[in-house]
Amino acid sequence: MAEEKETSQPVAPTVDIEAIVRETAAEAVKAYQASLPIVDRSGHDVTVTESEEDRALAGNPYKGLGEFLMDVADATKGGLPDQRLMPLQSKDADMRGFFDMSAAVPQVVGSSRDARKSLKAPTGLGELIPQDGGFLVGTDRQSTIMSRVYGVGQLLSRIDTVTISANSNGMTFYREAETSRVDGSRRGGIRAYHAAEAAEKTASHPTFDEMELKLYKIIGLVYATDELLADASALEGWIMSNLPEELRFVAENDVIRGTGAGMAMGILNSGCLVTQGAEVGQAADTVVAENITNMWSRRWARKNDYVWLINQDVEPQLDYLALAVGVGGQLVYMPAGGLSGRPYATLKGAPVLTVEYCSTVGTVGDIILASLSEYQAIDKGGMQSASSIHVRFVNDESVFRFVMRFDGQPKWGAPLTPFQGVITQSPFVALATR
Repeated sequence: MAEEKETSQPVAPTVDIEAIVRETAAEAVKAYQASLPIVDRSGHDVTVTESEEDRALAGNPYKGLGEFLMDVADATKGGLPDQRLMPLQSKDADMRGFFDMSAAVPQVVGSSRDARKSLKAPTGLGELIPQDGGFLVGTDRQSTIMSRVYGVGQLLSRIDTVTISANSNGMTFYREAETSRVDGSRRGGIRAYHAAEAAEKTASHPTFDEMELKLYKIIGLVYATDELLADASALEGWIMSNLPEELRFVAENDVIRGTGAGMAMGILNSGCLVTQGAEVGQAADTVVAENITNMWSRRWARKNDYVWLINQDVEPQLDYLALAVGVGGQLVYMPAGGLSGRPYATLKGAPVLTVEYCSTVGTVGDIILASLSEYQAIDKGGMQSASSIHVRFVNDESVFRFVMRFDGQPKWGAPLTPFQGVITQSPFVALATR
């Protein structure tokens, strides 16, 4: 009997379909959804367009990943593979019978992405259309009111303020009538001199001046319905915080720019202001190092509490200030932190305060060197606040009222001529218009 030879049947390669499906399930679902018509909620049919452009690319045989994966699954069950899979068979000898995903994915993934982009609306309820349930989705609301933080109060905290008594509405201050330090003018006219034995003595004749301040009223008033105050709990707190700040803003603006008529006399309108001229040939709207040096030389040097008040428009000019020293230079402006090691910027070692009341760059008042303790102010005990439900009782409205009684002006009536020299000095120095 002839020896029977054992024959072996080829074993179909196994493919981890679960892994393939898991990796591409999301794209397959979206591609399947792209093949379905969608009806938008206005009653018109929306046709989902398939990416004919992508499929027109060379060798793209499938409409989407779902169709491709179904053919791969059928091929692994022992049946004949779809003809469209044949070009995608792996050319690797160790992977014969497998399909090259690196070749398949670039051909079909673009199609599924474009199909996803073509969807115009959800197939059912969603948030995009209010009538489909979008207006049912609410948003959380913060109970407080966001407010910006400003530097209001920097000036009022530095000026010399006196609270007057309950039975007065003003105060009179007395001062020496001194405008010069030359002989015979000091302290308003006193003088000491040398005299020979038995010589006749000459008496001094000092003079004085008075400065009278009377309170002016700064008012803030707000009405609000009782319903709003009850339903918006943050509103009353916002009013109580921000309306007083507005009154302080007006008072501080008066300290800088007040006319003295119905309000305080401001530094820029006072008789003692020294205005330092611009440098020869200086460009418009600029600040140069020589401006700072010359302004500093015009200050009354007996005070050490000077601050620079600037408009924020001036800051870019200060960053470039330097004095030539040999082949190098010396910085004039020192920003906060860094080399200065201070929480505020400095010029000549004095703090720089950015305030809204200063003029824009290039105009007198854009930068002011000031000893604010030389500004005299009076008030009636600070801010007075009151609220009432009776003013508009029949309208169910409450009224909030804030009153600040304030006046002030520089303690100096005129600049001071030094004992030696002719350049006048003052505790308030501004740079002239450029």
